[in-house]
Amino acid sequence: MNVNSVDSLVTEIQGLSGSSQDLANLNNLLKQSEDVIRSQASTFASCLTRLDPSIHSLGYLYVLEACTASPVPVAQANELILPVVRFIDVCSVEQIRLASDKFISVCKRLHELVMTLNAPLRAVGPLLTAIHKIQPSPERLTPLHSDFLQVCLSSKCYKVGYSILEDDICEVDQPRDFFLYCYYGGMICIGQKRFSKALELFHKVVTAPMSTMNAIAVEAYKKYILVSLIYLRQFSANFPKYTSSVAQRNLKHLCQPYVELANSYTYGNISKLEEYVQTNQDKFENGNNLGLVKQVVSSMYKRNIQRLTQTYLTLSLQDIANTAQINTPKEAEMLVLEMIEDGEIYATINQKDGMVRFLEDPEQYKTCEMIEHIDSSIQRIMKLSKKLTAMDESMSCDPQYLSKVGRERQRFDFDDFDNVPQKFNL
Repeated sequence: MNVNSVDSLVTEIQGLSGSSQDLANLNNLLKQSEDVIRSQASTFASCLTRLDPSIHSLGYLYVLEACTASPVPVAQANELILPVVRFIDVCSVEQIRLASDKFISVCKRLHELVMTLNAPLRAVGPLLTAIHKIQPSPERLTPLHSDFLQVCLSSKCYKVGYSILEDDICEVDQPRDFFLYCYYGGMICIGQKRFSKALELFHKVVTAPMSTMNAIAVEAYKKYILVSLIYLRQFSANFPKYTSSVAQRNLKHLCQPYVELANSYTYGNISKLEEYVQTNQDKFENGNNLGLVKQVVSSMYKRNIQRLTQTYLTLSLQDIANTAQINTPKEAEMLVLEMIEDGEIYATINQKDGMVRFLEDPEQYKTCEMIEHIDSSIQRIMKLSKKLTAMDESMSCDPQYLSKVGRERQRFDFDDFDNVPQKFNL
């Protein structure tokens, strides 16, 4: 292939952008000429004006990737964003998947450029489109998921970011992509006040397999503690058995101020908790968690009110304020109303005498909405169960896994196992 000139490169791309066989040949030719294209990127950049990104997507991608590989001055960053965004929007899925690594590289460059210009909103739509084009199935995690969630966070587009968190991810290539996806996803959920989903994502980071401690897991554990206190009004320092030994040994030590905050929270004393937060404010502020810590302090009032529902049937607003350490009965009333609205407690307030009556959960679990919710949950569990079974069967036949299991077994003696008789079907 002669690509010593712009004309020859354009001719080759235009002539081999038709059938699947032609595209495969074009991809091989472009790979062979990649060094030439990259070393003369400024010369070959003129190809972009002579190619249609929707028809000649593969060739266009090779040239575009070469043009965006070098550092770009801030003044020229805006000019480079426009062709990248247009290409992502119109490119052929069939063609870009032949060079998915280059497509990912171009998309990550877009992420860098918009962050440099402090304009993350410009990449939200394009990166979401890019994920859908490069993703073979909704269960597959791509290297672009974390970039997309980061620009959503920076631009406060929490609702758009949450849209990709509803899929159950079962296929992951790089552990770092998974850690970042769950960490940024958890922060998106906090922005959406979806604390249950945030806890789920942070929990995945903390309990994921890891051979060495990483900063993402440390930051996720800090937020896991805070969200647990805000949403559940409690925190358990015990790790699940499947948590890596590295995480179990190091996380509590590396997050000591947050663990101590949780310990202080359990006593239910507002003044002591506020004093602890004030003393360690710099540590929480340096970790960009001071806002969540303040929500933890506010949640203690609700926690104290919630505990009252387990003891009393009726209580005056003045008594609630005194017992829950709230400044005035009016503030207590506002908190009770907020908790009723959020479904955290069931109660009525008699405005005449200032009495609060605590009620039982009115949900009878027989409405159409509840039945649909239960049914969708069952369907999701069944789907995950089938996926888990398939993955288990695939792993049990994997030569590398079997070889590793065989090596592990050699380290044990018969004395290491219990002496309970086992039944064998021979």
